[in-house]
Amino acid sequence: MSSKPAKAATRRRPLRSPWIHLLLALTVVSLVQGFLVKVYTVPSGSMEQTLNVGDRLLVNRTAYTGTAPEHGDVVVFKKPTQWGPAPKHGVLRTSVGFFGELTGIGPANTEYLVKRVVGLPGDTVECCGVTGQVIVNSAAVAEPYVFQDLAFISGTTDCSTPVRSPRCFGPILLGEDQYLLMGDHRSDSQDSVTACRNEGSPAGCAKTVGRGDIIGRVDGFVLPLSKWGLRTPL
Repeated sequence: MSSKPAKAATRRRPLRSPWIHLLLALTVVSLVQGFLVKVYTVPSGSMEQTLNVGDRLLVNRTAYTGTAPEHGDVVVFKKPTQWGPAPKHGVLRTSVGFFGELTGIGPANTEYLVKRVVGLPGDTVECCGVTGQVIVNSAAVAEPYVFQDLAFISGTTDCSTPVRSPRCFGPILLGEDQYLLMGDHRSDSQDSVTACRNEGSPAGCAKTVGRGDIIGRVDGFVLPLSKWGLRTPL
């Protein structure tokens, strides 16, 4: 009797192992998250009510292939050093974070943030116009998504009154590869202009983000299921 069937069965046996299936699944997930889409969990309320704490987002990593972020895009980016110190983790948490980086399952070691693109390289951004709006290149920007903005009352608490509005900043001229990002929940967002809102803030107070730190554009929701398939409003 030929031993060929037995040898073929022996070769196929490892492929039936659940561990091999798990390894293949993790490999596929890591490749998808590394090059195509990344699942991101919203950690804070700085983008309410566009995004809420715990929302799981679908981040399109190919959105800016051959192009660049645009005004109004909601993007996920690696937290630059000028935005604050990196979190410190122990050995166990670092190991868990490595798995999270690789698969998108669980926490990661890299700290990611999500904000909205307000200024592009070469733009001049400031606040506020006569009605309290952000001004980009001398034009007021309509921002219907802003939630609980900082106080601004024209003629009483604005950018020229003795009691200055905390909404005011700028003008900020953005250089090459500098993106200015802000949270939709303006009164609860540590973003590009936080350090520029005080009267007499020094030049260079803006914390910008480079193109290389931007992971991708938020294109939809994974969870909660009530938001499944919805695009983030622009």
